[in-house]
Amino acid sequence: MAVDLLGGDDAPAVVVDGALRAVRTDPDLHLLLVGPEEVAGGLIDALEPAQRARISVRPVRHAVGMGDHPVAARAHSTVRAAVTAVRDGLADALVSAGATGATVTAAALGLGRWAGVRRPALVATLPAVAGPVVLLDVGGSLEPRAATLARHAVLGAAYSAVAHGVAAPRVGLLSVGTEAGKGDRLRRAADPALAAVPLPCGSRYVGLVEGYDVALGARADVVVTDGFTGNVLLKAIEGAYAMAGGPPDSGGAPRAAALLGVCGTVVVCHGAARPDDVASGIALAAHLWRRGATDLISGLLDGIPQDPAPSNEVKP
Repeated sequence: MAVDLLGGDDAPAVVVDGALRAVRTDPDLHLLLVGPEEVAGGLIDALEPAQRARISVRPVRHAVGMGDHPVAARAHSTVRAAVTAVRDGLADALVSAGATGATVTAAALGLGRWAGVRRPALVATLPAVAGPVVLLDVGGSLEPRAATLARHAVLGAAYSAVAHGVAAPRVGLLSVGTEAGKGDRLRRAADPALAAVPLPCGSRYVGLVEGYDVALGARADVVVTDGFTGNVLLKAIEGAYAMAGGPPDSGGAPRAAALLGVCGTVVVCHGAARPDDVASGIALAAHLWRRGATDLISGLLDGIPQDPAPSNEVKP
């Protein structure tokens, strides 16, 4: 796993601590630490000799700041170097708690996108009362079209089946009510689009769902929304979990999201991630790679109509 040591609000200390925990927990895990040598060296010195053998370093001193524009990912930086390591086969996956836009941009440019996916989606899994609920998008595409939400429904259904083993996932569209016609212009256009798109793995579209359905998980296994709303909802749920002492049957809030639609395994952690969150993000990346999730999910998209690019839309 390539780990961006300088990504996140409290990097590098939090990332170093999280990487230490991940290596000590998973005896088969190897890490490529991307960041300043003195930071990586401090992490390595804290490990036992057998664990040190599973660590390598790519020295990079520049990071993309949380307030920087996503195009900053084009410059030499820790996240770009980590993406390059995955592209060149030096790492199997990438984990970063840095700026979401920069990480998504670097991954899309450096790894390429799946056929038929113009807008990659960030997918978070929430431990709802009735079982895991996949929420997407949580920050990758802030102003999507209805066709993009339909494509994300396909991605979410495939992810739920492959990553979590959910049989015939139920897919819902987040809105302000469950009755047909509820919601803003995007939701009203997306509802029939999701109803018409073929879904993989025996999935079915159940219609509009509301915010509480995300926390309960009784009506849908996959909830689709735009990246702006999804990100706000995810952080609100994280805050509620913190106040309640944690989510149901889980040790911490969901602060890592998989990036679907790029040709590689990429996990983006919350910028305010703590050491346990970083360790969980690394574990998620390892889980997805070991399951071959990228290839399995992209393969499930074959034969499903693509999201065509309108002539007046600029590609990222």
